[in-house]
Amino acid sequence: MKTATASSEGPRKAGRLPRVPQPKKVKATRPRRKKIGSLGVLYAHALAIEHEAEARYRELANYMADVGNDALLNLFRQLAQFEGEHAFRLAKQSVGVDIPLLAPGEYAWLDSGAPVPEARAFVFRMMTPRMALEIALAAEERAKAFFEQILAESRNTAIRQLAADFAAEEESHVAWVKEALARLPQPYRPSEAQPGDPGIEPQQ
Repeated sequence: MKTATASSEGPRKAGRLPRVPQPKKVKATRPRRKKIGSLGVLYAHALAIEHEAEARYRELANYMADVGNDALLNLFRQLAQFEGEHAFRLAKQSVGVDIPLLAPGEYAWLDSGAPVPEARAFVFRMMTPRMALEIALAAEERAKAFFEQILAESRNTAIRQLAADFAAEEESHVAWVKEALARLPQPYRPSEAQPGDPGIEPQQ
């Protein structure tokens, strides 16, 4: 994904906040098409997804510990543990399989290449529990859709079976994150007309 570039209108204004990484906006129902022609390629993508998820969940857990949100701290720690254990099983399962290298950041949850060192720290300073869960949900749904796409398109029985297993695991993660989101208070969204506004007639 292309990151935002500096404005062409002129020099950067003093005091402007640094450009920050943003969650990748990819529709889970239409993942990018990737040719998965062997078990090795599938393992490469699955391992990259698991390693990124484990790292980001641990990062989110540390943030929740800092802000004192024990409920999400426990959830993110648990998910990080699950992702790490799954990556370990995949590594053992794929011993002897030729696994290609993928481009760095292939499955990054946040855009990489921030222009200033403070950018990532700024993201976490501004992050709310809902934002953290929405970032996690988008990544989990993206991974689930990717494996479901392989299951639908591949004619290789071994690849299809592995993809089905991966999709089922991602589906369980999606459910946990959605459940945590449902427990959060709904964000305040002011209506177009609020009680007390001059243009609203008092109720009789």
